[in-house]
Amino acid sequence: MSTNNWIIAAGSVIILLAFCLPVSGQETAQVTDYSITYTISVLSDGSALWRVEYRTLLPTEDDLSDFDSYTRDLQAVYLPQFRELMEKSAAQAAAATGRHMAVSDVTGTSAVQTSPTGRYGVVIYTLRWDGFAEPGPRLTIGDAFAGGLYLAKGNTLIVQYPDGYTVQAAEPAPDAKRDGLVWYGQLSFGAGEPRVQLEQAAFPLIPVAAGLVVIILAAFIGFFFYRRKKNNFTREEPQVPMLSEAEIRSLEERIIGLLQSQGGEMFQSDIVKNLMLPKSTVSSALNDLHSRGIIVKVKKGRENLIRLT
Repeated sequence: MSTNNWIIAAGSVIILLAFCLPVSGQETAQVTDYSITYTISVLSDGSALWRVEYRTLLPTEDDLSDFDSYTRDLQAVYLPQFRELMEKSAAQAAAATGRHMAVSDVTGTSAVQTSPTGRYGVVIYTLRWDGFAEPGPRLTIGDAFAGGLYLAKGNTLIVQYPDGYTVQAAEPAPDAKRDGLVWYGQLSFGAGEPRVQLEQAAFPLIPVAAGLVVIILAAFIGFFFYRRKKNNFTREEPQVPMLSEAEIRSLEERIIGLLQSQGGEMFQSDIVKNLMLPKSTVSSALNDLHSRGIIVKVKKGRENLIRLT
């Protein structure tokens, strides 16, 4: 990728985030060997933490040199541009909603990551946007997207919401609901979209107390039967067959191939389902790949997200 294309591609991050500025299909078509993931984590007070990850393949030394040239100007040139345009977007959204908004804690970092799937250049922008959503028992997300939003092909938008809230409505409907609401490009959102309405869950005192009684009672009953069963007999745990060295390597290659086919990342539970092998066998193979630096494990709620490095 040439230096000019790098600037166009990185600029598209900013243009896509400047919701009142249009992006033509011709502009986005100039660069196809990159992906952008926008993650917006909305807090209960209406503020939002933004994370924009730009990832591009660097197959040649010229591509690596172009990336290095770009990142040398990241702090002095591109980060101030990003901050200025985000502040402009917040000001336009504040004017449209009548709600005070402010952008702060803007950062930009870059790195080169090498993995079995290739060498990648990664640029990450983060910021805090106060007043992004309308706070309250019914938290509303979307009116800050004053001019809509364009999501290019291969790019992803993730909207995460605070604990204790449930989704009452989402327009347009998300493509997935894992670790938040997920939309995949190519997609053009209308003004004020995506629009998400959340409602804070209510926990009346009496139902909570009754639930605690049931849980405690169930625990005592379970303990009683466990002790009784333990005194009567000892149950042997099923043994998982030991794999040979060749079988272990074959399994690791299958896991890497599966991750590559899914864009470089999958949840561990999905890997187990696809391979149709015992959890312990897959877990052992993943631990080995992790220790060798081929994969990383990212905690997402109660699941592990497995990602190629």
